[in-house]
Amino acid sequence: MAHLDIAMLSHLQTFFTHKKSLAVGSGFFLLGFLFGNWATLIPYIKSFYKLDDGILGLMLLCLPLGAMSFNPIAAILIQRFGFQKTTVFGMLFLSFAFVLPITISTIILLPFTLILAGMSMTLLNISVNTAATVIEKQYNINIMSTCHGMFSLGLMTGSLMRSFTFLFDIDEKIHMLIMAGMGLIITFFVGKTILSIHTLSRSTDDKPSKFRLVLPKGVLLSIVIISICINVTEGSITDWASVYMKDVVQTSPFFIGWGLFGYSTFMALGRLFGDGIIPIFGKNNVLVYGAALALGGLLITIFLPFTWTAIAGFGLIGLGVSCGAPILYASAARYPGLPDSGGLAIMNTFAMGGFLMGPVVIGFISDLSSLSVAFGFVLFLALVWMFISRKVELF
Repeated sequence: MAHLDIAMLSHLQTFFTHKKSLAVGSGFFLLGFLFGNWATLIPYIKSFYKLDDGILGLMLLCLPLGAMSFNPIAAILIQRFGFQKTTVFGMLFLSFAFVLPITISTIILLPFTLILAGMSMTLLNISVNTAATVIEKQYNINIMSTCHGMFSLGLMTGSLMRSFTFLFDIDEKIHMLIMAGMGLIITFFVGKTILSIHTLSRSTDDKPSKFRLVLPKGVLLSIVIISICINVTEGSITDWASVYMKDVVQTSPFFIGWGLFGYSTFMALGRLFGDGIIPIFGKNNVLVYGAALALGGLLITIFLPFTWTAIAGFGLIGLGVSCGAPILYASAARYPGLPDSGGLAIMNTFAMGGFLMGPVVIGFISDLSSLSVAFGFVLFLALVWMFISRKVELF
């Protein structure tokens, strides 16, 4: 037990005392922070434009369109300019892009602003995952799960920010401008450190092949299917937790963001301890146990739609999905025959597609039946993820 406690904590000390790891983790944090703020403002978008769930889901489709279409371009940019410059630019791009959907006043421009937001997410997501992979190899440390934990900390923090600005009667547009300003400040403080990270030298026989987007098959296909299931779960809860708390649970305005807070809090905890837990229990077991936790959380949320039980249910779902992305992104980065950014770009095409398409599917199912029934679709995906995770070979 003592050995387990030390393993669970020692990697955190390494991460938070390693300047370059912490700087890259800040990029993950910013990605979660601005997306978390956006997610809590989706009910505002819905009411401001008087959208039903189906039309809202259609609007949210623009995020994955921007994200998925930008994957090949992001990989090319990383290979040409380096992950260091694209990471810093991605942080600036993200801070600018997520202001637009909230500050515009016409629905005609909303799809275009969401496409830009999706593009910014993809660029930063691939860049910081590439950076984390390079640091792991360069310094022989495990930081991938902790970096994804920083994303979850950002998501958790972002999901609470609207509750605080609500208390001070700050409207949604000013709120998002303030959050974007915080993003620029974070970029200013960590940008120089990120730019100082060295690219790993390669031998003549180990030159990276030119990136090309290919359809996954074999083991990579199994990894992608698990990733889709997990990312649909992540995206659906992130985008619809606040709507669920408002429309189904019918909680007070102050608690609307707390479902997402519970989800992101336990996701953050799982990921922050993940680099210590995964080597002890094994990647496959962690994925299977995670699926079981997500199933339990979904059952509680669907069948006990009350404020505190719903928050607890969302928390279990967050713990269940917590280590999925770190395990699968690391496997994609190590997949043989592909450059780091290439494997991540292929993986991210499907992962980000699931993360951003999932909410769209939930919107359509909810429009045809109810949001509770739509969450039942996510429950089915958790079963698929559990079944495949038992036997897949991970790198």
